[in-house]
Amino acid sequence: MKTILSLTFSLLLSIAIHAQMISGYVFVDTNNNGIKDKNEYGIKDVVVSDQVNTSETDATGAYQLQAKGYGFIFISLPNGYNPLRSNWQKIGDNARIDFPLTKTSIAQEFKFIHASDTHISEASVNRMTKLRAIVDEVKPDFVIISGDLVRDALRVSEKEASGYYELYLKEIQKFSVPVWSIPGNHENFGIERHLSLVSPSHPLYGKKMYRHYLGPNYYSFNYGGIHFIGLDDVDFEDLWYYGHVDSLQIAWMKEDLAEVGNSPVITFNHIPFFSGGLSLTTFTETGLSRTLEREKGVLQFRHIVSNAHDLISILSKYNYPLALSGHLHARQVFWFENEGQKTRYEQASAVIGPSDEGGIKTPSGVTLYIVKDGQISEGRFIPLDKK
Repeated sequence: MKTILSLTFSLLLSIAIHAQMISGYVFVDTNNNGIKDKNEYGIKDVVVSDQVNTSETDATGAYQLQAKGYGFIFISLPNGYNPLRSNWQKIGDNARIDFPLTKTSIAQEFKFIHASDTHISEASVNRMTKLRAIVDEVKPDFVIISGDLVRDALRVSEKEASGYYELYLKEIQKFSVPVWSIPGNHENFGIERHLSLVSPSHPLYGKKMYRHYLGPNYYSFNYGGIHFIGLDDVDFEDLWYYGHVDSLQIAWMKEDLAEVGNSPVITFNHIPFFSGGLSLTTFTETGLSRTLEREKGVLQFRHIVSNAHDLISILSKYNYPLALSGHLHARQVFWFENEGQKTRYEQASAVIGPSDEGGIKTPSGVTLYIVKDGQISEGRFIPLDKK
């Protein structure tokens, strides 16, 4: 992306080009044929979005949405349902898009795994195999992977970057449970142009490659009475990325949260909102691994979300017990109590391998959470490399 002002301008320019009225149904597909038959009923109050506008289904499961986004529509998957195909679909030339769901019971108790920084390549597929073995052993209901999914798309050619994306898709399709992905800095294609030699006019430049392969780069879903929000908190200005959530996404998040009520909210994103790990690093303004960035002339930390306080001021109005992230390749856990609300900020370790940040060695692994009656357990760290 760019600075906030130039980002907003470029997004408004791009989304104003194609605006299309989309309608359809969110319904229970009892015979699993993907078509809304006469005897199949709709699901009301489901949030439908194109990442810019949102709408809700009526009592019949019908919706209408003036789509201005990035060429797809998605639903915030409701409690007690699974998608027959996917929670998102490309628009194409079709003005009607239905979302067939299958009904399940609303889980009073469930568990999920938070993983991050898989950095997949042919050389590291064995790390995904180890992650999948943990999933098969622990049997969570789903897995969240919070960014840096591929080895690198920042600094390489389209062929190399696309190969990593295709490999990631191939590997997550092998999982026995749903995998919810969100982008990290390494998913932004070609932006370090002095190394990638990719033009900004490339059709997959920046965020477009992620959307091409994985659909919405921010979205929400519901499970077991918990509202999960996946955010894309990696921004970029010219050649360099930094932690920041753009204004268009914040506006979407406000609309998404408006229907949450008192349900607990868990956010997951790549770059942490806050991090104690910064004290282990040196503060440098130059080089690929620099830790500081000037945003419109203002010096900011590069590896945390610079406008996190804006996000927290919104999220703290809701029941917000847990914020998940990755990026720094080391598990960190701390919490703040804000006007009586205790929010835990937890960073996952890296799937790709152990880390040695500031001379402190941290193991590779994932974190398992158990949710019972809306209460989220303390995460249990599971190492990838068993002794």
